[in-house]
Amino acid sequence: MIPAKRVASRSAAKIPATVTASSWAHHTTVPLRPKERPLLAGVPARGIHYSGSWSTAKRFYASEGKSTRRPHFDKILIANRGEIACRVIRTARKLGIKSVAVYSDVDKDSLHVELADEAYCIGPAPSAESYLRIDKIIDVCRRSGAQAVHPGYGFLSENAQFSETLAKEGIVFIGPPAQAIVSMGSKSESKNIMSAAGVPCVPGYHGENQSPEFLFEEATRIGFPVLIKAIHGGGGKGMRTVTTPTFVAFQEALSSAQRESRKAFGNDTVLVEKYIQRPRHVEVQVFADTLGSVVSLWERDCSVQRRNQKIIEEAPAPGLSPELRTDLSAKAIAAAKAVDYVGAGTVEFIFDNDTQKFYFMEMNTRLQVEHPVTEMVTGLDLVEWQLEVAAGNPLPLAQSSMPLVGHAFEARIYAENPRNNFLPDSGRLLHLSTPTPTHIFASPYPAIALSNGGSDLTPSLSSHDAMGILPSVRLEQGFGQGAQIGVFYDPMIAKLVVHGRDRTEALRMLRKALDEYHVVGVSTNVEFLRNLAGNQAFLNEEVETGFIPKHFDELFPPIPPPSPELLTQAALFVVLRDHPLSSSSVPSPWTSLVSRRFGGDIYERTIALKDENAPADSAPATVQIRSAGPAHFHVTVRAPGEAETTQFRSVEAQLLSPTTLACTLDRVRTRVTVVAQPPAAGVPATRAPGTMERIHVFSGGAKTTLFLPAPEWLLALGEDVLRAAKGALRAPMPSLVVEVRVKVGERVEKGQAVVVLESMKTETVLRADVAGVVTVVGCKPGEMVEEGRELIEIEEDSDSN
Repeated sequence: MIPAKRVASRSAAKIPATVTASSWAHHTTVPLRPKERPLLAGVPARGIHYSGSWSTAKRFYASEGKSTRRPHFDKILIANRGEIACRVIRTARKLGIKSVAVYSDVDKDSLHVELADEAYCIGPAPSAESYLRIDKIIDVCRRSGAQAVHPGYGFLSENAQFSETLAKEGIVFIGPPAQAIVSMGSKSESKNIMSAAGVPCVPGYHGENQSPEFLFEEATRIGFPVLIKAIHGGGGKGMRTVTTPTFVAFQEALSSAQRESRKAFGNDTVLVEKYIQRPRHVEVQVFADTLGSVVSLWERDCSVQRRNQKIIEEAPAPGLSPELRTDLSAKAIAAAKAVDYVGAGTVEFIFDNDTQKFYFMEMNTRLQVEHPVTEMVTGLDLVEWQLEVAAGNPLPLAQSSMPLVGHAFEARIYAENPRNNFLPDSGRLLHLSTPTPTHIFASPYPAIALSNGGSDLTPSLSSHDAMGILPSVRLEQGFGQGAQIGVFYDPMIAKLVVHGRDRTEALRMLRKALDEYHVVGVSTNVEFLRNLAGNQAFLNEEVETGFIPKHFDELFPPIPPPSPELLTQAALFVVLRDHPLSSSSVPSPWTSLVSRRFGGDIYERTIALKDENAPADSAPATVQIRSAGPAHFHVTVRAPGEAETTQFRSVEAQLLSPTTLACTLDRVRTRVTVVAQPPAAGVPATRAPGTMERIHVFSGGAKTTLFLPAPEWLLALGEDVLRAAKGALRAPMPSLVVEVRVKVGERVEKGQAVVVLESMKTETVLRADVAGVVTVVGCKPGEMVEEGRELIEIEEDSDSN
């Protein structure tokens, strides 16, 4: 809990009763627009476009800049959590702006709470009771004196009511006007506006007539296949593709889309569009100020998706001609102007790979998750731009000065299981090791004049100019080691961003960075992303929204059994961890004795290791370790079911850190990361995987998990403990308690449902394994419980034994 003394008094600056980002500038004299000229590289983006020497520019800024631009806010509130809240706080800190964080009960120890100048709890874990509560956020604004609110993305970022309510309270919404949010929030209305503005739209019906018969006639007119899409919402919900041109097939898909849309968005109105069979998802970053200027910061490709959600993004979009890039940017600017847009926005297009034509899809009226790739190729801080515009200042750069340097990728690191249809996972980050970032913001570029002397929509810098930049790695994360990834919010852990001189170099940087990203505690998509970044079709720029199903077999190759080398590394890690002196290569009286018992026998140990992907009833592999001098061992590996063994003689091995093993096998020296994960606390040893110690080996861009079975005597003891504790129900995995159906003192029958849990969007019902009386209830609805925690204890009837 953040102490109350951290609450600051309201700023003395008086704000008019009704203030929005678009009206903020007009409460004082509006600064004259400076003449827009090419900006020299290195000149800070502060709203003045100046051509001349750097020394002259500094003098100009010192004299004129103070009188022609409005100052930044003193304090802003970030109405979000996780990595985007941390991202906004970093820019605010850079600009000397104080930041206010809000958090739910389960986020009290989160990174964004730690980074902010002040933090306030706004309710329980469910977002409907915390991050979506407009009244609580406004109350924190009053208490903290925050003059403006940055909504991040998700939650309230595209909520017009939120924008309007803030304005009534005299608080600036760092985002577009409410009417722009409303207009672009409706897929049907936005397409009508775009058509009138000359922005191409996918052929379709966007009207109010929702009769199944009428919609089928429209679909027939458009031509199958067609896409049925809810007019509100996103994330792939309320979308169905119809390929069969029959009324029965169409009506079935329509009903399904409407039901899903009604549940998700409270509105079942749909539109019908032509379904593009080989589409790409290309979007343009736009920015507009309160003075009428709109610019394009070029495009991104976000085609590779799972469950209709983006997973990897890049800028610029590969394979686009300069003419096509110019046309895309011009149409995106026209879209923003059509709704009098202000601030950061993204105009999303469907690009038809077959015809090379593009069509307006929707506009996201906020900062996008993937904005860092645009920052990396332009060298700009888009959050700083948002704050400039919200304060009423002109855009920091003219279109003719907009850079485009090199190539950038963003990979979203999710707690999810790609081999199980990307279902989300939850749990604690027991171990987190990441590549070392080279930059916090965008890469600094060499001192090259940004004038292009041509069209405003021609990039200012070419790929040739990128030769002076160095490859860079950037990490956007909101969680550290030990953090809990729960079931209440999006399971994204971090965003890994890389930048190179060209696409090939950027992909090489991405693969290397993913190799160095190690997580233990939850399933992640890191290995899948590594496979994707090395896939030949992806390397060849053959991107489309159906990329994953099209290349499924290549992206999900069969998992081979662990090699003898990997089993050796795991076993050596266990030996050196349990007998640390044996890893020393420095002669001493102690190391000379470590390989022998006091009776004079050579030290030997046989370790059983079981692959987590092996069948439950399969035998483990065995690895026999025999000492051969200080830090040297003879190793014999026997794979399960194999009569032959693999032998390694005089293997040198050392633990360089608690998780780093250096090992020389067959004259090849390797360094691998090995992390031990103990079984759930308080759970007796059994043959179930959750009760065994896990050994995670990170090698060659892949993580292999091995179980370390307990010895037979401990397994027997564990079974005795389980028999003694019969009637105790424990959480089988990290879960959310949905419902508790019993009370202390209540009698239950064997097989009766007592607790309902939810994990990875799947409900699990725990049932009494004995008949008796409930003596302990160790959980409550809405609570997150860790694996192995005792939830219910039942005293078994004495006559049932």
